[in-house]
Amino acid sequence: MAITIALSGKGGSGKTTIAAMIIRLLAERSSKPVLAVDADPNACLGATLGIEVTADVAQIREKCRSKEPTSQGTDRLRTLEYDLQTVITEGKGFDLLTMGRPEGPSCYCAVNNMLRNFLDKLSSSYGFVVLDNEAGMEHLSRRTTNNVDLLCIVTESTPLGSITAKRIFELAERLPISVKKCGIIWNKTQSPGQLGRIDSLGAVPYDKAVLDASMDGKTVFDIQINNPAIKAVKKIIEEKIKNIKTEL
Repeated sequence: MAITIALSGKGGSGKTTIAAMIIRLLAERSSKPVLAVDADPNACLGATLGIEVTADVAQIREKCRSKEPTSQGTDRLRTLEYDLQTVITEGKGFDLLTMGRPEGPSCYCAVNNMLRNFLDKLSSSYGFVVLDNEAGMEHLSRRTTNNVDLLCIVTESTPLGSITAKRIFELAERLPISVKKCGIIWNKTQSPGQLGRIDSLGAVPYDKAVLDASMDGKTVFDIQINNPAIKAVKKIIEEKIKNIKTEL
């Protein structure tokens, strides 16, 4: 069974960069490939990983929903699975699945149920699943996966960042799925903060090399492995994965 790590945080917090770092680190250490899921409508994970995304799940979902339900459920699921396989992009040690834009006003319940079954089956082939979510965690709230082992709330150590983290934590408590562990990754700071009931997973320092890579259109794989930010993320993830495996 894959270990599922989800990340959330408002725009500008560095959430997608942290997610890409985690994917890189897991891909380099895991014997099985990592499934990266870009569940943020402002899809940037592919670019951060150096992957060109040409299609997404939203396009397949619309195609599936618009068809007349003339075929049996098993046949429709098989067709959906085939179509979804075509939007999975392969990277070095990981695969990327981009969810795309949010749903429209129509009902997508049947399609979402098939999508959830597909993702559950798909994740069994991977050692880790890393989901890059928007702050509202729309895909998690619609149960496009059944459980999350670790939810990382990425935020900066500012009053606004703390308020945002608290709101995401409160939303996580209401999600219709199991979130086993939730904590904050304090980004661009030297020391972890504290926020009531939410555990601090650790702090990632400001790293000019990370900013320079972003400004120059480079990927997380262009950042040296011994850079401060990478080392901090590695320490956080290795410790938490060890704890998760102990509890399994």
